[in-house]
Amino acid sequence: MKTNTLKPIFSLVFLLFLVACSTKKDTFLARKSHALSTKYNILYNGQIGLDKGINGIKSNSKDNFWKRLPIERMQMDEEISPEGKPKNADFELAETKATKAIQKHSMNIGGREKNSQIDEAYLLLGKSRYYDQRFVPALDAFNYILYKYPNSSRIYEAKIWREKTNMRLGNDALVVKNMTKMLKDRELKKQVFADANALLSEAFLNLEEKDSALIKLKIAERYTKVNAERARYRFILGQLYEELGKKDSAIYSYQSVIDMNRKSERKYVIQAYAKKAQLFDYKSGDTTAFLKTYNKLIADRENRPFLDVIYREKAVFYDKNNKQKIALNFYNASLKKATTDQYLIASNYRDLGNMYFKNADYPVAAKYYDSTLVKLDVKTREFIRIQKTRKDLDEVIQLEAIAKTNDSILNVVALSETDRVLYFENYIYNLKKTDEAKRILEEKLKAKQENIERNTKTAAIDPASPNQEPGKPAKKSSLAPPTMTSISGQQTSVFYFYNPTTIAFGKLEFKKTWGDRSSNGNWRLSANKTDFAVKDSINGDKATSEDKLAVDKPVEKYTTDYYLKQLPTNQTAIDSIAKERNFADYQLGVIYKEKFKEYELASAKLEQLLKNNPEEKLILPALYNLYKIYQITDAAKAETFKNKISSQFPNSRYAQIINNTNSNVASDNESPEKVYNKWYKLYQEEQYAVVLAKIDDLINQFSGDEIVSKFELLKATTLGKLKGLSAYKKALQELADNYPNSEEGKKAVEILTTQIPFLEEKDFSIVDAKNWKILYKVAARADKNTKAIEDKLKLFIASENFQTISYSYDVYTEKENFITIHGINSEPYAKNIIQVLKENKKYKIDEPAIVVSAENYKVIQIKKNLEAYLAPKNP
Repeated sequence: MKTNTLKPIFSLVFLLFLVACSTKKDTFLARKSHALSTKYNILYNGQIGLDKGINGIKSNSKDNFWKRLPIERMQMDEEISPEGKPKNADFELAETKATKAIQKHSMNIGGREKNSQIDEAYLLLGKSRYYDQRFVPALDAFNYILYKYPNSSRIYEAKIWREKTNMRLGNDALVVKNMTKMLKDRELKKQVFADANALLSEAFLNLEEKDSALIKLKIAERYTKVNAERARYRFILGQLYEELGKKDSAIYSYQSVIDMNRKSERKYVIQAYAKKAQLFDYKSGDTTAFLKTYNKLIADRENRPFLDVIYREKAVFYDKNNKQKIALNFYNASLKKATTDQYLIASNYRDLGNMYFKNADYPVAAKYYDSTLVKLDVKTREFIRIQKTRKDLDEVIQLEAIAKTNDSILNVVALSETDRVLYFENYIYNLKKTDEAKRILEEKLKAKQENIERNTKTAAIDPASPNQEPGKPAKKSSLAPPTMTSISGQQTSVFYFYNPTTIAFGKLEFKKTWGDRSSNGNWRLSANKTDFAVKDSINGDKATSEDKLAVDKPVEKYTTDYYLKQLPTNQTAIDSIAKERNFADYQLGVIYKEKFKEYELASAKLEQLLKNNPEEKLILPALYNLYKIYQITDAAKAETFKNKISSQFPNSRYAQIINNTNSNVASDNESPEKVYNKWYKLYQEEQYAVVLAKIDDLINQFSGDEIVSKFELLKATTLGKLKGLSAYKKALQELADNYPNSEEGKKAVEILTTQIPFLEEKDFSIVDAKNWKILYKVAARADKNTKAIEDKLKLFIASENFQTISYSYDVYTEKENFITIHGINSEPYAKNIIQVLKENKKYKIDEPAIVVSAENYKVIQIKKNLEAYLAPKNP
């Protein structure tokens, strides 16, 4: 009998397979089977997904070399994942594979894991969650490894990843504690040792302990086996040395990055060159070697993606060496190169703006600053500083225009009559040349445009070239007559005279050249006196006549009389122009000194002002500002101006300041801002008379300071409180005229145009009101009669138990004030209260009272017209 030997073998193999697949049997075959399946199937595919995700992070991560680089090259994404779900598909795949390995191949038998690859699965799980920025679940995975697999071969790596996660959660102190303890336990592999020290360094940086971070990062740089990490660590070391003020060490670190050459990513090498350039000593450094290095960098084809950086550093080099034309070329070359570095673009625009500002070309500088602001982050201090500079530049441009225009007018006015004519003849000659050049350019552009349009039309109707490109001349047709396809699909002849489109175009061109001409006789000859000839003759005579008139009549702007009659002849007008010019020069000097720290420009403006016979009120502040400038730039000149102030203005506030003597109104050690705040507080306390009595002295003492416009506005509002709308309006107008470019001057203009007309329209109302007031005229608050009325009113309100009625002390004028009772809802009720206060023995207020509606009381306070309100009304 024949037996089947395959059946028992198959049964045995199947039994072994079942035993191997079981996660509950602790056998050699089961352990190896599950370990191999976990490692070479599930974890392999998961690791591929993780690596792909990490490479994506590295490629998308843009390092900002203008700031200190983070040690770990992973930028935090502010976008929050909904419900803890993964945001990256690659990390989601890695997490899925790790979870699958744990769920299907874990052999937890007797409280111990028998599958040697499960710790790898948890490590993969934690890493995928970490890179997906779900740090709390990642921390759970790493903690599970440390708790469940203390003897794992990846235990130290798991510890490092756990602390990296803690650092991302903000637990930097815990990271330092745990990593320091781990490094003391036992010897580690070099790469693990490097990773631990790099992590410690970043934790120390987060804790602002730069010295400790520097030491740990140097260790990490020494022990890492990865060249990309070594280059990054060296670059960060250079940045740290810069922050700590160790210039030589920083240069050494950057040079070590350069020396790595192709072992490093090219961007680190180029940025290291740039950092070295920024630390270059332009006074004593080897400029020849510098230029040689950068010329070599530009010539290297490998550096083409980084030419924006290289050109910028070369531009800065020439800018620092005062070779502005060459610097300008390299700044523009840097801007032309495509780049994603917005701050580099902003820096180029900023430096170009600074260059034009130094050359006093303020309109161009303003444009570059505008471009700078577009590229800068609005939340940075640099943005705020440049924005303020740009705003101040508007004022400078306006003042420079005033000073330049008025100075030109005054210079021409000072010339003799003959010299004036000669001056304007030279001006007209140059103007004609400019206009002629402009006319020729416009004609060329017009002719070019007409030529393009003509060629386009020709191309559109020329059937010889159906595939003609727009805007290009038509190709010459061949000798064979062209053809076109008819509606029926047959080809028909389209010889020139059979093409209606071409005929129409020809007629238009003929008419444009020859006009409306008859077909009788030889139409070309002018001897044929047909109707078209008569028409052309009439039109021609008309055109000739107009041309003759145009030639005979001179262009007004090309005559000297046109300019001479615009010159001021009245001495008052000339003095006004000079006064405006001098004040503009003074303001420019103060702006250059205070806002821009451009002391050379400031001193030039102020010294020019003193030569132009300025108003007396400008002389002393100009001298003082020159003294302060030369204290910084030239001590000998500062002493000269100090002596001038002391001798010519011995009792002035400025003389007292420079000679350390006390001022009568403001103490020496009190800044203008402190003095202003003190008097503004008195204004808020309604001590208007006190403020008004001293405000003029304060304005005189601080004349020339930027804060004086604040005192002027305080004066205007105080006058409004004490003298009414007309005085307020006048003071605001003076403020707007004298300080047009200050914030207070602009505010005054706004009030004059928006609020004052509205207030002027207010008048007494006869409409039945629901809010009334009772007024008692009183003197100062400290007056006995005022106190007596206040005491009686307090008693009245307390005795009658009024909850809505109250009173206040209101300032009206310098000598008159009101005690005002509020909370009355009708005029009869107000009269009844007056009667009670007058007749009741407890109160007995005999002073006359005034009943007025709340709206009319506002008008009285605004216009100070109580007399008009009380005047008898005509029936």
